[in-house]
Amino acid sequence: MAKTDVEKVTEEAIAKGGMLVRFYFDMQDKNKEKLQPLMINLVNEQLMKEQGVVYVYGSIEEPIEKHGVFTTSGVITVLFRSFAPLVGIAFKYAPAGIEILRPEKEMRFKPNELQSILMDLSQISMTYSKYILEKLLTGEDLEKVKQQMDNRAELGKKFLDQRKKEDEK
Repeated sequence: MAKTDVEKVTEEAIAKGGMLVRFYFDMQDKNKEKLQPLMINLVNEQLMKEQGVVYVYGSIEEPIEKHGVFTTSGVITVLFRSFAPLVGIAFKYAPAGIEILRPEKEMRFKPNELQSILMDLSQISMTYSKYILEKLLTGEDLEKVKQQMDNRAELGKKFLDQRKKEDEK
């Protein structure tokens, strides 16, 4: 049986370090009519446009009502060029579940790839922490935390730039 274009693209991406991942998303709202368009928007306008995504497809369930709230779920499959974008999307969109479909065996990472992933995780964590603290703190305490986080971000960028220069040598 001949391979489809999707199968060929998938195999090529996996061979170069890509990953095929299935996400499980759910959404709730009191308005049934909002849910499926929101899930479609998540796929077409958000996930598909994320850096490192090759393609996205999925299915969305018909909303069901329970205790005055409608719920829908989506099973969304995403092909990534590498592992790092998967980490970012998992943090950014907080799916209810994640299933790695391919590769089916072990994955190997170069030290600089792991460092980049860890730096991304650190940046994401800092961004969320800053958001939360800005909602809780006021006045002088808030300004102090903002300055500390800005200093930390600048230092992290400096380290990342140094590492990239070393890797290019």
